[in-house]
Amino acid sequence: MPKPEPEPLHLRRIDAARNMRRFYALSTQPTLFGEMSLIRNWGRIGTSGKTMVQTFDGSAEAIEAFARLERAKRRRGYAVADEKTVIV
Repeated sequence: MPKPEPEPLHLRRIDAARNMRRFYALSTQPTLFGEMSLIRNWGRIGTSGKTMVQTFDGSAEAIEAFARLERAKRRRGYAVADEKTVIV
C-alpha cells in the first residue's frame, strides 16, 4: 500500500536576539506525467522567499525527501507555524 501524501507543512524559526525571522514551507504535488514534485519555499518572514521544485519518479521517493527535510529543519530549531501566535 502506498504511503499517503503528506499535508503541506509551514515551519517558522524566530530568534529575536539574532534578528532571525525565517519560514520554511514544504508540499508535494503530482505532475502531469505521473511523477511527484516536492515544492520547497523558504526565506525571511514577510517576503515571498525563494522556491525550489524537485521532481521524483515515484511518490515514495518524494515523501521520503519530504520527511528528511522536515526532520532536518526541526533539528535546526524550526517549529510548526501556529495561527494563533502573534509576532511583534
